[in-house]
Amino acid sequence: MSVFLSFAFLAAFLAHISCNNQRRGPEASGRRFNRIQHGQCTYTFILPEQDGNCRESTTDQYNTNALQRDAPHVEQDFSSQKLQHLEHVMENYTQWLQKLENYIVENMKSEMVQLQQNAVQNHTATMLEIGTSLLSQTAEQTRKLTDVETQVLNQTSRLEIQLLENSLSTYKLEKQLLQQTHEILKIHEKNSLLEHRILEMEERHKEELDTLKEEKENLQSLVARQSYIIQELEKQLNKATSNNSVLQKQQLELMDTVHTLITLCSKEGVLLKNAKKEEEKPFRDCADVYQSGFNKSGVYTIYINNVSDPKKVFCNMEIAGGGWTVIQHREDGSLDFQRSWKEYKMGFGNPSGEHWLGNEFIFAITSQRQYSLRIELMDWEGNQAYSQYDRFHIGNEKQNYRLYLKGHSGTAGKQSSLILHGAEFSTKDADNDNCMCKCALMLTGG
Repeated sequence: MSVFLSFAFLAAFLAHISCNNQRRGPEASGRRFNRIQHGQCTYTFILPEQDGNCRESTTDQYNTNALQRDAPHVEQDFSSQKLQHLEHVMENYTQWLQKLENYIVENMKSEMVQLQQNAVQNHTATMLEIGTSLLSQTAEQTRKLTDVETQVLNQTSRLEIQLLENSLSTYKLEKQLLQQTHEILKIHEKNSLLEHRILEMEERHKEELDTLKEEKENLQSLVARQSYIIQELEKQLNKATSNNSVLQKQQLELMDTVHTLITLCSKEGVLLKNAKKEEEKPFRDCADVYQSGFNKSGVYTIYINNVSDPKKVFCNMEIAGGGWTVIQHREDGSLDFQRSWKEYKMGFGNPSGEHWLGNEFIFAITSQRQYSLRIELMDWEGNQAYSQYDRFHIGNEKQNYRLYLKGHSGTAGKQSSLILHGAEFSTKDADNDNCMCKCALMLTGG
């Protein structure tokens, strides 16, 4: 290492001399040298020469950095004398180089310091410029990378949102498809059922048509027979009509005789007999009582069809022409109407006051013939109103005394203010209405 440093200072010294003196002396010595141009100065490095007895190896050649090696490769047959000579030469070179090194250090110290400072300043300025450039480039690249990253993030978020929207739309479409498929299956099932029913109906219709055809043929034959019979009857009727003239004459004679007998009878005797007959005649309802000449409201006894015992009822002979059979009367609240099914079935109260006639008797009465229902209302201030139904009857106990009404009129408001047609009877212990609540229990009545 010391040989290399000494040689470096020697080269610097020689270069310095060449720069100041502008001499090219080493070129004439015929020795090997290496020249480097740096600005106005030329640095010449003089290389040492080997003795003529030294020869290079046939396989290895010295390279330009031979001074950095500890020693050149020599062949094994060199003699010790040559080695000692080389060592002596090397020691001389070493001493010479040390002297040169000391001289260079003493004389070139200030210049080396100046050169080093200039080099440091130049390098520092260059490094600062490079650093500034690198910082600006780094900042620019960072900004660009940030922009690119922001764009990538925005694009990624957009893609994620689009993917989510697509997923949601796909899920909705799949759900709708499943629902439609399910509905289609239901429709197919309904269609199959309808087709089956239609086929059954067609078969039934065919059978009915065949039956109707047979009945039509039978009726046609029957009509033909009846037409023949009618023709025969017409012939007989014509014969009877011709014979009826004699009978008509006899009938006129009998009528004259009857009128004569009627005029002979006194009017009072006939009226008494008629009154006795009317009193002995059983009344089916208050209308029969009214038609028999009794026009005073009160309690009467009637005989209802399919009822073994007679029944006392209150007959109203004043309202709407009279002859009304009262089935319920409420006036002052003295009678409790929150009763059981059995009590409403057989009736309760006094016919002359507040009472309920009884569902069994109402059913029996309305089963005799056609009846009307009239409902008279009066408030505590004396205001009156009524509702009337042209057709009225109720069902039996198996039908829960179902109500049948038709033909509403009156001043008591709409028809819907009363129980509608077809409603069944309810009590506190038998709930037969269409409401989830118990109307009879809530309204304290039947």
